[in-house]
Amino acid sequence: MEAELVKMSPKGQLVVPLDIREDEGFKEGDRFVSFHIKGGVVFKKLNLPNADVEFEKIAKDIQKQFEKQGIKENDVDEAVRWARKK
Repeated sequence: MEAELVKMSPKGQLVVPLDIREDEGFKEGDRFVSFHIKGGVVFKKLNLPNADVEFEKIAKDIQKQFEKQGIKENDVDEAVRWARKK
């Protein structure tokens, strides 16, 4: 792999060359942590859980439990009103 010259934008953004993005499987929205080293910076991709997917899974689990226990939407509304009074 040959080194490529990249230029920083006025907003401080750098573009990762296409061949590196493809080789590493980097996608839009990926998160990286930066480490300052003498003479530069190193970036490491983080594998964070997808919050939307996790939320949907938890919401479905809660809905199943509510249905199983016979809890209705009105029951939840009343519980919220009660908790807000406390």
